[in-house]
Amino acid sequence: MGELDEEAMHDSEVLPAERPNPLVIAAGITARGGVLWLVVAGLLALAGRPATAKRALLAAAVALPIGHLTGLAVPRRRPRTSMPARTALPEHPDSSSFPSKHAVTAAAFGTATALVDRKAAAFVVPLVLLVAYSRLRTRVHWPSDVLGGLLIGAAVALVLTRV
Repeated sequence: MGELDEEAMHDSEVLPAERPNPLVIAAGITARGGVLWLVVAGLLALAGRPATAKRALLAAAVALPIGHLTGLAVPRRRPRTSMPARTALPEHPDSSSFPSKHAVTAAAFGTATALVDRKAAAFVVPLVLLVAYSRLRTRVHWPSDVLGGLLIGAAVALVLTRV
């Protein structure tokens, strides 16, 4: 897996080395600590979907500490790079790279939304994917960190749906 992660981090058409689009940078910054999902939940509630907003926020709120605890249990160094893609971020996180907490929270919110409200999911899922991509594009996570985060977040939302 480490070799695949290393290969994916090189300059390519999918993950260019130059500075990312401001929208990609903004997705990563606003999703920090789940702030983006608070705003999205507010928009869902204003759009007449308060139950969806509550369920999605609950999933994200449960998933975030699970992501942090997993990071403590599975310490992993972050990719080291000085590419413009990485230096575009105002933050330079040094916590464990696995899992991507941004991806954990995004996937929990998006999966919970998709399980209860397909129309709202059409709006939310692209944001989830943008946040996940932002973590790769800005080189703060290995691809397996983001994939692991997406899987953990989705699992949390699925478990909560059954509880």
